[in-house]
Amino acid sequence: MKKLLTATAASALMASAAFAGGHAKEVKIGVILGFTGPIESLTPSMADGAELAMKEVSDSGLLLDGATVTSVRADSTCVDAAAATAAAERLVTSDKVDGIMGADCSGVTGAILSNVAVPNGVVMISPSATSPALSTAEDNGLFFRTAPSDARQGVVMTEILMEEGIKEVALTYTNNDYGKGLADSFQGAFEAAGGKVTISAAHEDGKADYSAEVGALAAAGGERLVVAGYVDQGGSGIVRSAIDSGAFDTFHFPDGMIGAKLEENFGDEIDGSTGQHPGTDSPGVAKYEEIVAGAFDATSPFTPEAYDAAALILLAMQAANSKDSADYKEHIMHVANAPGEKIYPGELAKALQIIKDGGDVDYVGATAVELIGPGESAGNYRQIKVEGGKITTAKFR
Repeated sequence: MKKLLTATAASALMASAAFAGGHAKEVKIGVILGFTGPIESLTPSMADGAELAMKEVSDSGLLLDGATVTSVRADSTCVDAAAATAAAERLVTSDKVDGIMGADCSGVTGAILSNVAVPNGVVMISPSATSPALSTAEDNGLFFRTAPSDARQGVVMTEILMEEGIKEVALTYTNNDYGKGLADSFQGAFEAAGGKVTISAAHEDGKADYSAEVGALAAAGGERLVVAGYVDQGGSGIVRSAIDSGAFDTFHFPDGMIGAKLEENFGDEIDGSTGQHPGTDSPGVAKYEEIVAGAFDATSPFTPEAYDAAALILLAMQAANSKDSADYKEHIMHVANAPGEKIYPGELAKALQIIKDGGDVDYVGATAVELIGPGESAGNYRQIKVEGGKITTAKFR
């Protein structure tokens, strides 16, 4: 009996040690976004959104029996795959993060996934990488995204333009995974709906002069110019050249072009232009804006998606009772979807307690989260129109 008790005590000590290891007092989340580069005006609010969820969880004291959550930022550059990979390597090997919120642009996201996340077995949830190619990337169940695939965005773009009575467009796209994937998706959907793309031409970022590109677009013609580019880079260069030359006066803008910089750069020069970016008018949006309370721009594209990405990582950790990616990756789809009690922004403490007590949650979040297929958003969009030099909401889809 004494030997049995000793063995039992030893087992208890071992279990206690394992429990303590799984419940380290600090959880680190890497936030890797393009703090420099072609969407640098969007990423500060995205990071703030993710870190708001982390603070909410930390303040609750309920994650893994009292763990605090620390954000570790890194620069993806949005466009330099080698730099993004090196930054992600540092997050994993030096900072020893327990998950990655990011990356942002599709090309660097794919590079980080294949070169860092998969080899090291680290979960990553992107709030903004939208290339359709990521749907079929080899990810070992580690990659998720809270923004919908551009396969969906291409269809939404088509619907908007057709409803506007636009049947013929010129199309230019930034020459990378994001731009090409979106351009192909849109052209396929638009032509299937009876529209005509007069030209589909890539443009390079970082040029001082886009007159040659705009000359080719103007020669092809079209009722509107679709610019699948970046607001802080070549996309705005194309628009400026098109306006100054009189080639086009109205445009259609996908998600990479929509942000405060669009208003700053062009004001009422682009009145009548249209566009879309991931967004929803679900009850969670109002709750999200309420808890942001003006601390940063809660309506900036992909900012609520970033809050939701961080929240999903942390809720999955609680469900797995572990901060190890190998354990909690299996719980992300579960906490994101029904069944369970619906959870909105500002209710992460409530969610953590429900999970701790053995219950289920259905995380709705700020963007009406519903993860499908390979772990990506089912897709909701905010349709915009530029009026009086301001980006206004036309409706939600």
